[in-house]
Amino acid sequence: MKKIVNTVMQTTLAVAFVLVSAAVPASAQQPVDLTQAAEKALPSVVHIKYVQNSKIQTVEIPTDPFEDFFSDPFGGFFGRGQQGQGGTRRRQVQTPKRTATGSGVIISKEGYIVTNNHVVDGADELTVTLTDNKEYSARIIGADKTTDLALIKIDGRNLPAIEIANSDDVKVGEWVLAIGNPLGLNNTVTAGIISAKARTLGANSVESFIQTDAAINAGNSGGALVNCQGQLVGINAMLYSQTGSYSGYGFAIPTAMMNKVVDDLKKYGTVQRAIIGISGIGVKDKVDREKAEDKEPVDYGTMEGIYVAEVMEGSAAEEAGMEKGDVITEVGGQKVTQMGDLQGFLAQKRPGDKVSITYLHNKKKHTKTVTLKNEQGNTGVVKNADMDVLGADFREISKEQKEQLEIQYGLEVIKVNNGKLKDAGIPKGFIIRQVNDEAMKTIDDLQKIVKEVSTSKEPVLIVKGIYPTGRKGYFVVELQNE
Repeated sequence: MKKIVNTVMQTTLAVAFVLVSAAVPASAQQPVDLTQAAEKALPSVVHIKYVQNSKIQTVEIPTDPFEDFFSDPFGGFFGRGQQGQGGTRRRQVQTPKRTATGSGVIISKEGYIVTNNHVVDGADELTVTLTDNKEYSARIIGADKTTDLALIKIDGRNLPAIEIANSDDVKVGEWVLAIGNPLGLNNTVTAGIISAKARTLGANSVESFIQTDAAINAGNSGGALVNCQGQLVGINAMLYSQTGSYSGYGFAIPTAMMNKVVDDLKKYGTVQRAIIGISGIGVKDKVDREKAEDKEPVDYGTMEGIYVAEVMEGSAAEEAGMEKGDVITEVGGQKVTQMGDLQGFLAQKRPGDKVSITYLHNKKKHTKTVTLKNEQGNTGVVKNADMDVLGADFREISKEQKEQLEIQYGLEVIKVNNGKLKDAGIPKGFIIRQVNDEAMKTIDDLQKIVKEVSTSKEPVLIVKGIYPTGRKGYFVVELQNE
């Protein structure tokens, strides 16, 4: 059985099928009248047209190292190519014009609209059409790739804003409606139930999806998942399907997560993300995985929680005394059994917030109150930066790393998501020493150079650094949109 996870956006070049679901059985008895919920919510769901204009783009084309040597006997072996593996040539190509469609939800009478990041990412023009066929030009207020959410704005008054409910209150088995613009069929409503909560799929770095079997197809991305009262409980975003359309389960980003992201984008321009500082897996998931790999799993009995696979240096988890092999059972007084529970809880917090953590160490229960930090290891406000395009997280190297590698400064890549660093091949653990020949001693140094280069005529970063083994590395990072 092969799983396909995708996003729901309809495009003229390629169709990315998102949020697909199985039909409600004909025999199912509808316990409530959903017509009022549909009538209430429909005016708040909009159609979004995306346009990315044709561009001249500079690309790096690898050359054969021996060909490069004979044309330039020194350049090919002294760092011109990525990682010193031969050379590269720059070539200008013209990208085609792209158009696509998606959905969005009006959340304020002043014209704020929530949608998916993948619906608006890279757009040169955004056109929003309401259910009464009025059209508006939209601008992006902010976007967050880690949750796949974006906030856009149109200039309007007394717009039909949807009522927002607390997604933490929804229950498995509860009826919901999915509203959007699938397959070019605007203002489409489908019904189903909530089939699971706190799902993680590995598509985004922060996930705690509501799973539904309400039928959703391409073009539903960014649309509304509403309860029987017509209140918003989620933003439709992903699918689980074997065919790419209407044969699997849909996934929505809960409003509890959405509210925090929207608030941060308005206040700071970027999301203030709090972390405990662990990587882990649900105990049950760990046992199932080990069985599937024909390993002898540890007998946890009836124990439920999150197995701690790694504790980050200087993190809240380390300060709480947690170690690899411990099991987290509660955060903030809430029971957690899977990573989706933990990510959903943390997505509503900011660095500097204090929370209680209950965990088992050698089967003994410990409860500690810790201060959450950001991914840079402190509690400060992360400034709005163009660094989101890099799709990675960084921190200044530790004293131990300086001594081990015999260097005085550098920025360690601590996480790589979808973005320009991943496209360039820069891995987690790589230590950036210089960008465009400027020393990278602090996060602000990197933020400054990215901001400067992103608005230049030639938006290219030349990244030099070393791997944890001490081997030198060289990368070319193209900042232009594809």
